[in-house]
Amino acid sequence: MSVTRHSRRWVLGAAAGLGAAGLTGCGLLDDEPEPPEVPDPLQPLLDEAVALAASYDRAIVSQPGLATRLTPLADDHRAHATELARLIGKSLPSTSASSVPSAPAGAAAETVASLRTAEQTAQKNAVAACKSAPADRAALVGSIAACRATHAEALR
Repeated sequence: MSVTRHSRRWVLGAAAGLGAAGLTGCGLLDDEPEPPEVPDPLQPLLDEAVALAASYDRAIVSQPGLATRLTPLADDHRAHATELARLIGKSLPSTSASSVPSAPAGAAAETVASLRTAEQTAQKNAVAACKSAPADRAALVGSIAACRATHAEALR
């Protein structure tokens, strides 16, 4: 068994190299705080799609007679949310029928009118997002805007 001897200069140099590398790697010497994560410009559109789907679900719970008419529209919003989440790398919040609070029972016409107003607002938001979206995202956002316009008409 041989003993390797290192010079004092070598040992001090190695220790200085390890110390500097170790400290810079852990962030101890960083004076700058970590910059906040910039939200994706399509996040509001995703949030809106999730909220619209939940609104339809609440309407269906409170007005079961509207289920046949409203379920396909809710499904569209869930599909939009899924695709937007995939595009921006987010996960969707999990919702189930039990986690959707029921809306107060009211006239079906009032429920449909409320959903129509929400669709019109959401459609305008999607158009604005489409105008500012980069080309690789504009097709999806434009499709969502068109679908929301169709929903508003379907709710007349």
